[in-house]
Amino acid sequence: MGEPTEIQQTGAERAAAAHGGGSAAGPAGSGRVPDGATRVAQSRAAALRGRIRDQRRSPARPRIWFELALIGISYWVYSLVRNAVPEQEAIAQKHAGWIWDFEQSLGVAVERSVNHAVDKFSWLIVGMNYYYATLHFIITIGVLVWLYRRHPGRYAAARTVLFVTTGIALVGFYFFPLAPPRLMTDGGFIDTLKVHNTWGSMASGPATHVSNQYAAMPSMHIGWSLWCGLAIFFLARAAWVRALGLLYPVATLVVIVSTANHFWMDAVGGVVCLTVGFVVARLIYHVWVYRLPKVPARGAADEPITVPEQWSEPAVSAGRR
Repeated sequence: MGEPTEIQQTGAERAAAAHGGGSAAGPAGSGRVPDGATRVAQSRAAALRGRIRDQRRSPARPRIWFELALIGISYWVYSLVRNAVPEQEAIAQKHAGWIWDFEQSLGVAVERSVNHAVDKFSWLIVGMNYYYATLHFIITIGVLVWLYRRHPGRYAAARTVLFVTTGIALVGFYFFPLAPPRLMTDGGFIDTLKVHNTWGSMASGPATHVSNQYAAMPSMHIGWSLWCGLAIFFLARAAWVRALGLLYPVATLVVIVSTANHFWMDAVGGVVCLTVGFVVARLIYHVWVYRLPKVPARGAADEPITVPEQWSEPAVSAGRR
C-alpha cells in the first residue's frame, strides 16, 4: 500500500509544479534566481564597471610628479627616435620633389613666393626664425601647465591627444623622410636661417650633427600649435584670449612656410595626426576631451562598494516558509 501512495504523491507534486505551485516550485526556480552570494558578486562587478566608467568620463586629478616624469621621458624618447632615424638624404630629396611637383600640378605651390617675399624684410624674417625655434616649446608647455592647474579633469585626456599625435608623427618621420624646402636641391628657396645667421631650428648650426634634418612630414609645429589653439579656444573665458588661440596655429603656418622649414602639405599631415589623436582619446574616455568636467568628481571614487543588506543573507528563508 505504501508504494502506490508514493506514486500518487509524486504525481501530485508534478501536477503542482506544472501549474507553478507546490513545493517543487522552489527547487525549480532556484536555477534561475541568483542566490545571495551570486547577487553580491554581480553587484560588486557592476559597481566596479560603473566606477571604471565614471573615472574614464571624469579622470582623476593628475599627480604632478608623475606628469613631470612622463613628459620628460616622453620627450626624451621622441627626440631619440626622431633623431635616430636614418637621414636618407637621396630619398628625402626625392620625396620633396614629389610634393613640390604635386603642388605645382594643383596650382597651389605658394611656398617659394612667400619665402622670397617675406625675406625682403630682415626684421620680420629674423623674428620668424626665433618664433620657429622657441614658441613651439614655450607655448605647448605653457598650455600643459594651464590645463593641469585650471582644468585638471580634462588634463589627462588632452595630454593623451598630444602624445598620440606625436607618436604617429614619429612613424611618419621614419617611413617618409622629407627634405624641408630650404634644403631642397635646386628648389630655389632661401634658407633664412643661414642667410640671416640666426638659429631657428634644431637642424641648423652645430645641432645638425645630432638632429635629423629630414623629419619634415608631418609638421609637429602645426600639430602642437593647433592642439594649443583648440584648447585655448574651447576652454578660455575671455573672448580675446580665445581669438588668440585660433590665431596661433594660423601664425605658425605662415612662419613655417615663410622660413621654408615646411611645405604646406606638411601642415596637412600635422592636422591629420592631431585628428587621430582626438579620436583615440574619444575612444578611451567615451567623450570628447573638452566635454569632460573641469574638475574631477570628488568622493565618488573613494566610496566603498556597498550592496543591500538583504543580498548578503543566504536566500533560504523563502523555501522554508
